[in-house]
Amino acid sequence: MNEEARDLRAAGADVVQIDEPYLQAWPEKARAYGLAAIDRALEGIDGETALHICFGYGHIVKDKPAGYSFLEELDDCAVRQVSVETAQPDLDLSILRQLGGKTVVLGVLDLSDAAPIETPEDVAARIRRALEHVTAERLAIAPDCGMKYLPRAVAFAKLRAMVEGARLVRGELTG
Repeated sequence: MNEEARDLRAAGADVVQIDEPYLQAWPEKARAYGLAAIDRALEGIDGETALHICFGYGHIVKDKPAGYSFLEELDDCAVRQVSVETAQPDLDLSILRQLGGKTVVLGVLDLSDAAPIETPEDVAARIRRALEHVTAERLAIAPDCGMKYLPRAVAFAKLRAMVEGARLVRGELTG
């Protein structure tokens, strides 16, 4: 992975992201060697790095847990951004406080089904809930996970709602 990450940076990638489903699924094993593996994968990588803690594609995995079993530990690893799914599992966002030193990439789009499509107000409400636990400077907005199971028009509509929802909250913050 480290070699691939270096190749991505050399090719001009702005952010190198690792998608990681096993930290959440196997937290005890993750505690034993997960952080070392992440740090090794990102060793010598300059610039932005991200880690997506995946619950599984929402289209396939319908019953997601209400919390992460391996999150606080990530504050001590080399990755700079941690991407969390919060929309589909309706996550208790107080857990974001566990990532005090990281940028939080907040999943705000439920990708488990093509309907309903979030409104900008839905997205803005999810962002506002996160801002109770993390500063705006440390918050980035994203879909929960990959959108490959959604029809193109639905994916585009959800992304449009995400952008407009972020714009609403940004306007509130900047007055």
